[in-house]
Amino acid sequence: MQDIKLMAEKIEQAGGRLYLVGGAVRDELLGKTTNDEDYCVTGLTAEQFQKIFPQAHVRGKAFAVFDIEGKEFAIARTETKLGIGHKEFQIETNPQITIEQDLARRDITINAIAKDVLTNKIIDPFNGQKDLKQKIIRATTEHFKEDPLRVYRIARFAATLGFIVEENTIKQMMELKKELISLSKERVFKEFNKALQSDKPSIFFKILRQADVLDVHFKEIQDLIGAEQPIKYHPEGDAYNHTMLVLDMATELTKNFEENRKLEIRFSALVHDLGKGVTPREEYPHHYGHENTGAELVVKFGNNIKTPNNWIKCGKTACREHMRGGIFYKMKPAKKVEFIERVDKSLLGLDGLQIVVISDKISGGRNNNIEDINFEKIGRECLNTINGEYIEKKYGIKPGRQFGEKLHQERVKWMKGNEKI
Repeated sequence: MQDIKLMAEKIEQAGGRLYLVGGAVRDELLGKTTNDEDYCVTGLTAEQFQKIFPQAHVRGKAFAVFDIEGKEFAIARTETKLGIGHKEFQIETNPQITIEQDLARRDITINAIAKDVLTNKIIDPFNGQKDLKQKIIRATTEHFKEDPLRVYRIARFAATLGFIVEENTIKQMMELKKELISLSKERVFKEFNKALQSDKPSIFFKILRQADVLDVHFKEIQDLIGAEQPIKYHPEGDAYNHTMLVLDMATELTKNFEENRKLEIRFSALVHDLGKGVTPREEYPHHYGHENTGAELVVKFGNNIKTPNNWIKCGKTACREHMRGGIFYKMKPAKKVEFIERVDKSLLGLDGLQIVVISDKISGGRNNNIEDINFEKIGRECLNTINGEYIEKKYGIKPGRQFGEKLHQERVKWMKGNEKI
């Protein structure tokens, strides 16, 4: 890897200056490690930069971004909005653009900080360091309103950093509501995906709700607001409050999981009660059949923001099975085996559903006996003990219809004798 100081010296010799910018500076000031380094070059043209570093890989259509061994280098630029949406900008790059001008086009103050690579001097024209200390997310300038994607970026940063969003910035987010529909589903999903990876994803939805934009791409979540529940079982309030608590609990329980798996389970926790959002008000506080209507809404919600198909499959299982998972200990042995066999074949699996059910039952400090929610352990032992090999040995038959029936029957027998596990 080329020494970054050496690169900065070469740039200086050619009449330019090299700065570390954006998230890398923010994370460094927060004491966090980052592998994502972005650099800004002032005083040079793109052609001059490429002449100095001919090995640089060029990306981008509107303006050149140079990739050198995983690090990004961009020539300082300004942006002028030409139309509606995330991409309608006129980009200008020239050697006269200063680092301060480049920082002014950035979305929030804590991302509008630069560090001179040669001197380590911090350039902070918008007091981003102060906002970092006070844990505030604040729009850099009124130019914030030129890019609707920033609405979801702000909500995502609030979730990942655990910061609050300043009031005027919330107002600017509100003013972008009409433009949100112009965003591609892929860009919306990207921000949603990052929010789900945070320590408290509920903040993402909280900020969107504050800005009155939750209904644009997350209408199924918005519809949970005001959906009354039986106070005896849900002292936390409506289905929206409940869902946010379940999501954060599932997030805590999956923090050490592999990335794809944790996202499947967290998404499942988010959507497990979507059906409550369409319950007729005259039926409140009950939500009869919400597990089935919810499964249909998961498909609609997932497709609207292009979530992976495996997320949708897991979410549908969470909708349909979480109620049964909560009363597993009350079931008859035959019903227990049917439940175990069905869930085990799903992508969410017994382990994933159990996390959703535990989160559903105990989030928000509700008084439920977590020991009753143990269908993963019982189910795994049942399936491992009474398997195909067991049936072949006992009955001397090969896989087929009779084989499957015997397998199920033997599992029911096993369950009857081991219900106290």
